[in-house]
Amino acid sequence: MAWKFDEKSPIYVQIAQRVKMRIISQDIKSGEQLPTVREFAEEAGVNPNTMQRAFIELERDGMVYSQRTSGRFVTDDKELIEQKRHELAEEEIKMFINHMKKIGFDDKKIIEELMKYLGESK
Repeated sequence: MAWKFDEKSPIYVQIAQRVKMRIISQDIKSGEQLPTVREFAEEAGVNPNTMQRAFIELERDGMVYSQRTSGRFVTDDKELIEQKRHELAEEEIKMFINHMKKIGFDDKKIIEELMKYLGESK
């Protein structure tokens, strides 16, 4: 089934983010070989050129690397993956805080809501 994309950013960026998320969450393991561009494009329901651009972004980011005749692999650099995990967490927290402030919560109330939520989710 084709992936869903929004209109807010280029599709190749969204694909790169989705693959990065799968790497960070260990859905795709460190050192694991990725499907080919064509296989991934078919899964996502996009043109192979779009998928190729996403892979280039992931390579620039250091999340994947190419081996000439063997394909693409997820980085073995666990520190880089952990760094990307923290960067993603920081982005998510920043967006959350900004949304909460837009709807009228101050820092103290945001913390109270978080503590309440975390207490309920145990």
